[in-house]
Amino acid sequence: MSKLSEIQFKGNCVAVPEGFWSAIDVWLKKPNVVNKRLCGSKEEESKVVEAADIEHILSAFWKEDVEDLKDVIYYLNNGLEGNNQHHTTNGGLSFAIRSIIPKVHLTETHFKEITLKDISSHRVTFLPLEENAERHLVIKKSNIYQIQLQSVNCEEWSISISTLSSESWFSNGVIYPKLAWLSTELLPKLVKWSTENTKSEFKSTLSLIPVEKYSHLYQKLKEKYKEMVKVWPEVTDPEKFVYEDVAIATYLLVLWEEERAEKGLTEKQSFVDLGCGNGLLVHILSNEGHSGSGIDVRKRKIWDMYGPQTNLKECTITPSDSFLFPETDWLIGNHSDELTPWIPVISARHVISSSYCSRFFVLPCCFFDFYGKYNRQHCKKSQYKEYIDFIAEVSHVCGFEVEEDCLRIPSTKRVCLIGKSRSYDSSREAMVDDQRTQYIKKRQWSTIANVSSKRETSSTEPTEGFQPRSKIEPMRNCATLPRTLIDKVVLQVANALLLLKIDDKHTPSDEKTWNRGGSLSVKEVAELLDKETLQNLKNECGGLQTLLKNSHQVFKVEGGRVQIRDWRVETIRRKPRLDHKRKPSAEMLKTRMCWFHTNHPEGCPLSSDSCSFAHGPEDLRHFSFKSKKQKSA
Repeated sequence: MSKLSEIQFKGNCVAVPEGFWSAIDVWLKKPNVVNKRLCGSKEEESKVVEAADIEHILSAFWKEDVEDLKDVIYYLNNGLEGNNQHHTTNGGLSFAIRSIIPKVHLTETHFKEITLKDISSHRVTFLPLEENAERHLVIKKSNIYQIQLQSVNCEEWSISISTLSSESWFSNGVIYPKLAWLSTELLPKLVKWSTENTKSEFKSTLSLIPVEKYSHLYQKLKEKYKEMVKVWPEVTDPEKFVYEDVAIATYLLVLWEEERAEKGLTEKQSFVDLGCGNGLLVHILSNEGHSGSGIDVRKRKIWDMYGPQTNLKECTITPSDSFLFPETDWLIGNHSDELTPWIPVISARHVISSSYCSRFFVLPCCFFDFYGKYNRQHCKKSQYKEYIDFIAEVSHVCGFEVEEDCLRIPSTKRVCLIGKSRSYDSSREAMVDDQRTQYIKKRQWSTIANVSSKRETSSTEPTEGFQPRSKIEPMRNCATLPRTLIDKVVLQVANALLLLKIDDKHTPSDEKTWNRGGSLSVKEVAELLDKETLQNLKNECGGLQTLLKNSHQVFKVEGGRVQIRDWRVETIRRKPRLDHKRKPSAEMLKTRMCWFHTNHPEGCPLSSDSCSFAHGPEDLRHFSFKSKKQKSA
């Protein structure tokens, strides 16, 4: 028995034990949060057992010398070297068996583990199980480990990790991590979670589907569609968009498979993706055997690459009777923006023209109400949580029993809402439809009151007033702002930074004479600007932060803080695969004036020969853009 590592920390005598068990639950139920090579875990069995019965229970998983089992029992009951603040365990223990699911399936073997939680002693022991030659599950003695919380004094605590036998520890880097990983990665996370007093606003990831099925199918689809990354013709990041859509498709395919099993269906569900964008989700779902189509106001370049089996239509979508889909099982809204609150409505109205069984899946992103941008109502919630609650409310009004889940995708907007069943009998459809209509009209009046003067509307159709997006994508990245406004903001922010205390920790020790100023949060920068300027910036995507990031020559924006960029120590971090594309060519140097040479009180910290920008008109070079065809001609 040996202690691997221990971390001491301060904490409340009541809150820390509760926080410790919350932290342990994260490691038990969501091990993938720490170990990125895992997809998750699944609890197979759980019960409370008497401490006196533990030896009998574990003997069913033990095929070695009985004397060795006694060492394990002693370790379970007494912790590290029998040295703990409590005497031998009395009362009940929480016994569970969980399956650990790797992202990549190493073998056909299922990885299982026994966990024993001793609440009174603040101790949990992990006993991995493996199959022997007879395919019986037996305890893997070499990899038994224990996590324990102890009180150092009235205000100080410690969490330690120990092993029964560190000398014989086996590691495969996935299910069985290295001992050093337990000390340097897992233990600090447990300490952090034990002292945090935060609770997620949303449900756990993949809570509505079997994680093991998801993991297996995701790896299969990721391998199948990985070539899309190499041929991606859009300006968006191919890795993010391809693998995000693969993950969403995986979720839907597993969800639909579970639905077929639950309802005894044999035919695969049909779908329509409203606001399908690049159409990749439609392409994957169609390839995997589901009949469906995607509709978007604007055709993308990549559409032509999918082939005729992927049904994509360029069309402006309005939530009217012209856009009901009576023969469709599922409506999908994947980052569908202004259509998002309408999708439960359109799905519910299917019953008028066809069946009572239409379902929907929405993954909200941008915040839209029925007739424009969504206006916040509750400052105590995050804006994202409030908007998710609003879409859930719409779904309830439309008569759906709505469920919430969190997807495993590379995005901060990961919460989806699913409407699979109705909360009312089909005979009450007329009454519920009237409730829907009145709710939408009420929202319409609220939007009008917020946007313009309160005036009577003669609209009798609740979908009138809906504003679909333009077919031509507007440029809203601060590039269209007047140059004078941009220069004014940049100079005002830079001067404010230069008046702050100099931050010299990143400045070369022999070059501390040039004033690089201090730093401000983006919020503090916003407080420097007048309301009219802020409103002009707010109308652009990204607003103030986008303008600051676009002014790359002058500012460095990291972790929500803004500071003057010091080109003496600047190192540009790029992804290796993009180096050859984004490395500036010699013909692009000196094509723009150096802001520091013109505006900084001490000029540019670099000499004219070293600076990539022009120090004066005589240093400025003319640059004319040439396309790839012109360069190769």
